[in-house]
Amino acid sequence: MDVFTPEKRSQIMARIKSKNTKAEVRLAKALWRRGHRYRKHCKTVFGTPDLVFKKYKIAIFVDSEFFHGKDWETRKRPVNNAAFWEKKINRNISRDHEVNDYLTSRGWVVLRFWSNDVKTKLFSIIRSIEKEIENAHQKIYYKE
Repeated sequence: MDVFTPEKRSQIMARIKSKNTKAEVRLAKALWRRGHRYRKHCKTVFGTPDLVFKKYKIAIFVDSEFFHGKDWETRKRPVNNAAFWEKKINRNISRDHEVNDYLTSRGWVVLRFWSNDVKTKLFSIIRSIEKEIENAHQKIYYKE
């Protein structure tokens, strides 16, 4: 049973951001401080990644655990409007797979991170991004 009225719940849900979430901003600022330059929400790249290194063909997504279905098979499901949420989350998961497949088939490196991991494991995430940048740099500038 929801503790909020349907109108109040609608207001709350409408305020959930899809761009510039706390985790996304935190990751972006950390990369910027380390000297990495990127594009945010680049609409010219399929799937509109949160951060893009176009030169290196690296697309980064910061996904929320609920809306992108982390542990969806085992997690407790919403009780209210269950059919809607089931359909929505499953579609988000399948869209994420479609975007990954499309970009990787065109030579892109796709990195997806959970927002909670950005909060707790920021340095290791930064390091994994930097390794991908180094690999892409090697491919571009040191071809044989």
